[in-house]
Amino acid sequence: MPPRPVEPAESLLTKRLGSYTHEYTERDLSLYALGLGCGVDDLKYVYECHADFAALPTFGVIPAHPVAMFAPLEHYIPNYDRGKALHGEQYIELLEGLPTAATVVTTAQVLDVQDKGKGAVVVLRTTTVDTQTGKQLALNEFTTFVLGSGRFEGVKQPLPRAAAAVAANAPPDQPPDVVREVATHKDQAALYRLSGDYNPLHIDPGVSSRVGYPQPILHGLATMGISVRQLLAVYGGDQPDSIANIKVRFAKHVFPGETLLVEMWAVSPSKVVFQTRVKERDAVAISNAAVEFRPGRMRQPAHEAAGSLSKL
Repeated sequence: MPPRPVEPAESLLTKRLGSYTHEYTERDLSLYALGLGCGVDDLKYVYECHADFAALPTFGVIPAHPVAMFAPLEHYIPNYDRGKALHGEQYIELLEGLPTAATVVTTAQVLDVQDKGKGAVVVLRTTTVDTQTGKQLALNEFTTFVLGSGRFEGVKQPLPRAAAAVAANAPPDQPPDVVREVATHKDQAALYRLSGDYNPLHIDPGVSSRVGYPQPILHGLATMGISVRQLLAVYGGDQPDSIANIKVRFAKHVFPGETLLVEMWAVSPSKVVFQTRVKERDAVAISNAAVEFRPGRMRQPAHEAAGSLSKL
């Protein structure tokens, strides 16, 4: 029999997990944008002297990412192995426009822990606050699947989540309204990791081979950022504060250098469902995904006919 947890998983819901203070500057915003493939054609995201210099909305995950490691799951889940934890889903709610420089504090809370037989599913929520204004900037929810960590009693009453955080976001049974093709480059993971995700899986061939990949893979959050950048350009008028929330599921890996097809369906005046496909392998890397725009801020892409394919 596997060792039992020291404490019941239910008690995680009320456990204080500490906080993480993160300071970022214009340089960090530029580095993050470069890691997503932005360049001289995207000066407002990479050049701090641009009149409209701004943070990409998915930067909201960067100050929160380290906090996801704070939960002492090994005391609640039998056979817990952090090395077998897979990032399954991500939800980001943008509560305020992200400042171009700030010191922020992020706190974490476990929302749910479930035994799925072959592993455990853990949902962790983080809240990031601007220390100067006291305003909440972003809420993140990380859903993680931990392989081999089954046979325990999960949470009976998970904490409530927003409807957008749990939406199925199935694409309509019709061709996408817009498709954008984006080429990643072979050094993209090496650059993106400098924004704070130093998992060797994304840089070290020895590590990637031990977990079954022939080469290091691109960060799932990088694929998310690249994808949302396309939706922002097409439906958000390239105005970062137009996006209210983002939900994605990480379905398959991406190798740096592969080509992404971001397929978009406008399903309401404020919501676009999307998926991101790897062109070379015809594999869906991001599924069940959507971006919701603030009321009145979603635009119709006049420059792109329905079903069009445009390259960036």
